[in-house]
Amino acid sequence: MSKALLMPLTPSTKSQNKTKKMLKAKKKLWSPLSKRLLQTRTLSSTICGFLQNQQQYLSNSQPHSPFPLSSYNNNEKSQTSSPSGFSSHFLNCSGKSFCSAQSSEKINLRCWNCNAEPQNAPFLVCESCTTIQPVDHSVDYFQLFDLENKYEIEEDHNLQVKYQNWQKKLHPDLVHSKPEKEREFAAEQSARVIDAYRTLNNPLSRAIYILKLEGVNVNEEETVSEPELLAEIMEIREAVEEAPDYQALKEIQSLMQEKLQNWSHSFASALRGHKFEEAKNCIRRMTYYDRVNEEIVKRL
Repeated sequence: MSKALLMPLTPSTKSQNKTKKMLKAKKKLWSPLSKRLLQTRTLSSTICGFLQNQQQYLSNSQPHSPFPLSSYNNNEKSQTSSPSGFSSHFLNCSGKSFCSAQSSEKINLRCWNCNAEPQNAPFLVCESCTTIQPVDHSVDYFQLFDLENKYEIEEDHNLQVKYQNWQKKLHPDLVHSKPEKEREFAAEQSARVIDAYRTLNNPLSRAIYILKLEGVNVNEEETVSEPELLAEIMEIREAVEEAPDYQALKEIQSLMQEKLQNWSHSFASALRGHKFEEAKNCIRRMTYYDRVNEEIVKRL
């Protein structure tokens, strides 16, 4: 038998063996954790890439469309889950992403599928291979509908027709059999076109949007301190609550629409003169009348 095996363990030898056992135990403990950290890091990278191609949003209602909203929502629900089981609701952290903020600079204007250059602007769909392109946020809502960047929109521009034409090319139902990348682009582009249509089709939201393009932010919840206006609004709301029938409500609604139109003209005039404070005051008044109109619609 070897002498080494017969030798008694000295205190130093015992300490060395204890240290080796502790290191071995720590290695077992940290190995699975290291793998988990690596998986988390890989997953975070995957989520970041996914988030860069996502855009929040569809509200509960939709303007008239050649496609039903229910089918859009169903597709959206089925497509917003990542392979790892994370839903888009989990990825949206109060409107902020842990990835870098989305750039407003123009993206590379070549088709990601066939590398063809755009023949027309805006470049939402490739004319060569009909592939839907990623959202370019440097294109504003007026450019989406080939409109001049001004508040007044003439009826002959056929905003609704242009909206429907875009949806015939972009709606997610049209690309349900295409690769996931294009389905994501379709959902984003279609949602953005819907929001653009709603925004430009409503005089109040259009006024707020065009001021934002001018770098002027509007606080829609800011109250008006003018006693005459407040008294007028209270009187109108009482009239709405006490309206005896449908005809009375329609008469009040007609009056509100007339006031909205008048203040809309005042806003356009202020905007042309770059009188932004005056324009913001017009928006505040339009907001009050618009809310009264919403109350009337609920009662009709």
